[in-house]
Amino acid sequence: MTHPRQGSGGHANPLAGLTVLDFSRVLAGPYCTMQLADLGARVIKIEQPGRGDDTREWGPPFVGSESAYFLSVNRNKESLALDLKHPRARPVLDTLITRADIVVENFRPGTMERLGLGHETVASRNPRAVYCSISGFGQTGPRRLEAGYDAMMQAEGGLMSITGAADGPPFRLGVAIADIATGMFAVQGILAALYARERTGKGQRVDIAMLDAVTALLTYQASSTFATGATPVRMGNRHPSIAPYDTFAAADGDFVLAVGNDDQFRRVCDVLGRAALAADERFRTNQARVLNGHALRAELVPLLAAWTRSDLLRALTAAGVPSGAVRTVAEALADPQVAAREMIVPLEHATAGPIRVVGTPLKLSDTPATVRTPPPTLGQHTAEILRHDVGLSDAEIRELTGSE
Repeated sequence: MTHPRQGSGGHANPLAGLTVLDFSRVLAGPYCTMQLADLGARVIKIEQPGRGDDTREWGPPFVGSESAYFLSVNRNKESLALDLKHPRARPVLDTLITRADIVVENFRPGTMERLGLGHETVASRNPRAVYCSISGFGQTGPRRLEAGYDAMMQAEGGLMSITGAADGPPFRLGVAIADIATGMFAVQGILAALYARERTGKGQRVDIAMLDAVTALLTYQASSTFATGATPVRMGNRHPSIAPYDTFAAADGDFVLAVGNDDQFRRVCDVLGRAALAADERFRTNQARVLNGHALRAELVPLLAAWTRSDLLRALTAAGVPSGAVRTVAEALADPQVAAREMIVPLEHATAGPIRVVGTPLKLSDTPATVRTPPPTLGQHTAEILRHDVGLSDAEIRELTGSE
């Protein structure tokens, strides 16, 4: 069941030879398994026949009949359309489970147990399997049975309360950051469990909760609450502990000024021709600038607005001051640096034709992660998997799939 994956230069991907059974859908789980697939694992995505992953229907936009959402997180995978309640599905799953290295699921706690696919059952058949469960609130605790979606987790986890303008309503981030972070933490947990397996010979359960992930993202905002007892508030794009660190308007567009220390602030003042500002007791240190943030902004706004954005960013960059234009998604994707880093990858999809996907940010010198195959159509690999991995005959495949 192992299919070695090759990176650039013929080197094997780091997870080449490992097989993942992917029972997940929507975003957190598929984002996790996509990263495992990019790293070379063989990912068999198990989907409900005729329906598949929920996100296959999420749109518009669609590319042909394929959901752009689904295309974003399911590359490098194989699709096995299998009705988990079909009487002949059990021996198929038993065979796949006994030969899998990793099982990933993101149903509500108890669902996989009712299907006879819970952790204890899988571990009894394959003690080496790493079993990752992703859920809204985790496998333990008083809220474990509640469902969780990204927006509600951004709200429940406190993230939404600190996102948005100071005098405006709370906002969710422009991407599903709770789902994405959960998927990232799931990969970390799985890789740690695989590393432990090298010593113990046994797999274990990885329990990843969306609420935990969002809580972990609070970092310095949580620490501030612990330290002061005060509740952090929305500050727009300002930073609570660094200044100036905010969006500003040049004559022809918005940009971000991200000053991280006193020396950088002195360089900003030099660029603006106002060296005296850096010596002003209100602004001389970062702590003073944070405490006098409104006064500092009042000084900077007219000075910055006198420049065109391109001229200002060029001058700030030359001075070593972190700064950047507020760009649209299309503008960001068109950056030559993004292309140079192979972060846009063209693929040929079975039904949608030529598509582009965002590449992998994981750059390893000797065993790179790679984007190899397009997202699968529903059940695209069913017959192949049932024939070559499970050993079913063509007649048995037709019986199981209901095909003629």
